[in-house]
Amino acid sequence: MYSIDAYAKVNIFLKITGHKDGYHTLLSRFMRVDSLYDTIKFVPQECESFTIEGCDGVARDSNTIYRAYRALNEATGDLDILEFFYHHKVVVDKRIPSQAGLGGGSSDAASFMRLVNDICNLKLSTEELSKIGSSIGADLPFFIYNCPSANVSGFGEIVEPFEEESIPLELYTPPIGCDTAMVYKRFRESFLPDIKLTSFVGWDSIGSMELLDRVGDPTLLNDLYLSAQKIYPALENYAKDGWYFSGSGSTFFKPKSTSRR
Repeated sequence: MYSIDAYAKVNIFLKITGHKDGYHTLLSRFMRVDSLYDTIKFVPQECESFTIEGCDGVARDSNTIYRAYRALNEATGDLDILEFFYHHKVVVDKRIPSQAGLGGGSSDAASFMRLVNDICNLKLSTEELSKIGSSIGADLPFFIYNCPSANVSGFGEIVEPFEEESIPLELYTPPIGCDTAMVYKRFRESFLPDIKLTSFVGWDSIGSMELLDRVGDPTLLNDLYLSAQKIYPALENYAKDGWYFSGSGSTFFKPKSTSRR
């Protein structure tokens, strides 16, 4: 059996920089959460077709892991991939909640790609793997680079590792699932004309802990927070001082060293 851990992430800040060709561009600080992860396993079993277990409620064709499998096949044409998954099934031990702004599905797909790259000896570079991953989702390149902290920009395909000390984080995910596409759509309709690119110049050079302390306001740190609140008003019931909002939600986070609730 082969396995790999797929870690969650939070967005220390997330600023929308524009909209082009139907997609939003952004500048964001992604930070890996080492305390929360799914585990992807390749378990020996004879399979007539690509088989995934552990992702209940998600159709195979919609599963990011299956999409990653197809993308690798199409990009490489390597028959070793097909052969391997005739003799192995994919089993996912899910711990990262879905629709929570933690990147669980993207991390699963990216980790799957990294493991297949090793096992099937595809010899794809991180850059090549990241380019394939970006066709599946904007968060995949960050997880493919597998760095603890990074500035992510463009459509998510530009990943620049950021050297800083890891911050132990406390997470709280309310019983609300946020639809990423809907949150971005609401931002585009309600807030896109008001973005001020000069308001966050230099943020990508500031350490994450300093930035959280300096800015403080979660609505300023994450452009998607107010959009998510408009669609899911109940989020306001879970918002507390000292907590920040990750991605398109619904998870709140804070440094453990300043724990208060």
